[in-house]
Amino acid sequence: MTKCDPFKYFHCSPEVILLAVMLYVRFPLSLRNVEDLLHERGIDISHETVRFWWNRFGPMFASEIRRKQASRMRAYSNWQWDLDEVFVKINGKTHYLWRPVDHEAEVLESYVTKRRNRRAALKFLRKSMKRYGSPQVIVTDKLRSYGAAMKQIGNSQKHETGRWLNNRIENSHLPFRRREWAMQRFRRIRSLQKFAAVHSSVCNHFNQERHLYSRDNFKLNRAAALTERRALGAA
Repeated sequence: MTKCDPFKYFHCSPEVILLAVMLYVRFPLSLRNVEDLLHERGIDISHETVRFWWNRFGPMFASEIRRKQASRMRAYSNWQWDLDEVFVKINGKTHYLWRPVDHEAEVLESYVTKRRNRRAALKFLRKSMKRYGSPQVIVTDKLRSYGAAMKQIGNSQKHETGRWLNNRIENSHLPFRRREWAMQRFRRIRSLQKFAAVHSSVCNHFNQERHLYSRDNFKLNRAAALTERRALGAA
């Protein structure tokens, strides 16, 4: 069975669509900022077109990146996960965005709930482990919901808590916070869940950790990431 072309009946080329989606998701830009940047390059589109492209193709690109990440992680042992939740305001009400990161600071999952009780933590953990497997160590803060969920799934011996142990995930919240500020907050839970999942996948793809190795190696890894990104738009 031949694969259906997702860009069929679109007047713009897949490269332009992919560039617009990646600009909007990867950088803290508004829809109108992306419109202006593309206009400087001779591409005349409306910001509503960018919104339509993002809603249509953003999850598709993110799912492909996530699929490759999951297959890569299942091939190796998961050493450590850091778990934490972000407080997000939606129409004046506090919601919670649960996020686990691995030992390389890559975000594995994004899950939005209205509460942060044992039931929410349990569902979040089961969803993450089903896709990426079980890690050897799980580091959290001292929220009791984590301990109750770990005890129910039988992972209490792998659970570690501490005041400074989860600094890795605290730092990983910063790109999302910058993006939230640029978007002037979210209006619906569905929008938050959708954008957080796509944003984390794109950030993982371009997370080169340039402070860990030389400039030459960074340039090679960046070129490989850009090449793989362009391949996502291939029909």
